[in-house]
Amino acid sequence: MKNFNLQFHFFILFLFFACSNNKNDFDASGTFEAEEFIISSESNGKILELKFEEGDTLRKNQVVALVDTTQLHFKKEQLIFSMAALKTKLPDIESQLSAIEEQIKTAEREKNRIEILVNEKSVSQKQLDDIASQLEILKKQYIATKTNLTITQKSILSETNPIKSQIEQLKDQIKKSVIVNPIDGIVLARYSKENELASQGKAIYKIADLSEMTLRAFVTGNQLPELKIGQSVKVYIDQDEKNRKEYEGKIYWISSKAEFTPKTIQTKDERANLVYAVKIKVKNDGYIKIGMYGEVKF
Repeated sequence: MKNFNLQFHFFILFLFFACSNNKNDFDASGTFEAEEFIISSESNGKILELKFEEGDTLRKNQVVALVDTTQLHFKKEQLIFSMAALKTKLPDIESQLSAIEEQIKTAEREKNRIEILVNEKSVSQKQLDDIASQLEILKKQYIATKTNLTITQKSILSETNPIKSQIEQLKDQIKKSVIVNPIDGIVLARYSKENELASQGKAIYKIADLSEMTLRAFVTGNQLPELKIGQSVKVYIDQDEKNRKEYEGKIYWISSKAEFTPKTIQTKDERANLVYAVKIKVKNDGYIKIGMYGEVKF
């Protein structure tokens, strides 16, 4: 009976130390997180198509939703017609000046003819002076007409510039009505449905790239000198009640400021009040989930 009691006490002590060793078989612990993106609508209107569900894998630049653009198209067409109407008022500078140019050429030929006759003393000097004066008047008329037509043209074209700007703005709004997924990732949450009204800034869905996860762990000040950016570490998650799954991790960020230990986090020295956050990148094979606990061995 005494031998049995002795063996029983040894067995209890063994379990105690075994549990103690398992409990401290890591240097730090934390939770997994991923960089999450909330994709919002950039236009107003009814959602005509929503091509995904929660949990779907989306690719970068994939079209995932469409907001109604009917009214935007009507406004754009109206502006295009308004601009076309304004352009019909543009003066035909070339045709209007060509008539004066012909009169100038005719006057120059007549002047040359009269100059010859004056030299031959067949006509008086007054006739030459008259044609020369007429030629100067035509040239001034040409310059004045060209100036007036140019001013009129610039004035009308200046009225079309704001319309062009509005058309470009509408084109941009129409383009933004097609919602394009910005990254490869998995849809974590969907906030809108088809036929609901979208508005600028309204969240449509949340997505994250889960191919690489971040373990945010906490270390004590005593552990901090042993760590550096780029350092490889071992990361573990619980596979079942008895086994753990091991991953390769790499430290890519170390906090420069201490903070109080989160209640849900264990450190190597659980009595530590102040700890430093460390972020570790881990390639995900699909088993790591957001919010899952992980343990680190440096």
